[in-house]
Amino acid sequence: VQLQASGGGLVQAGGSLRLSCAASGRTFSTYLMGWFRQAPGKEREFVAAITWSGGGSAYADSVKGRFTISRDNAKNMLYLQMNNLKPEDTAVYYCAADRLRRLAVNSYEYNYWGQGTEVTVSS
Repeated sequence: VQLQASGGGLVQAGGSLRLSCAASGRTFSTYLMGWFRQAPGKEREFVAAITWSGGGSAYADSVKGRFTISRDNAKNMLYLQMNNLKPEDTAVYYCAADRLRRLAVNSYEYNYWGQGTEVTVSS
């Protein structure tokens, strides 16, 4: 599967953005999908994940209650709705995929990655 993330940009603190990740191929609905982010000088960190069916999801504590992950298997699309953004959310955001049949929060568990989209939150 090939992934392409989009939707990043510059937003003020308290604002919202919706990231999208377009996936190629006819088997998107069988993949676990996740969002990770990497801030300058920091390691890549888990943000959110959603199971192949959309029936299960997981979030990093830092984004719970503010971010929502969702998917549309008919359109081969993954989304991340980000509300009440904070300056510490500034990072490059990556979508990722794997054939795991369970949720995963570690980057090494994902074998497919998009190119990243940059989010900057100003204070």
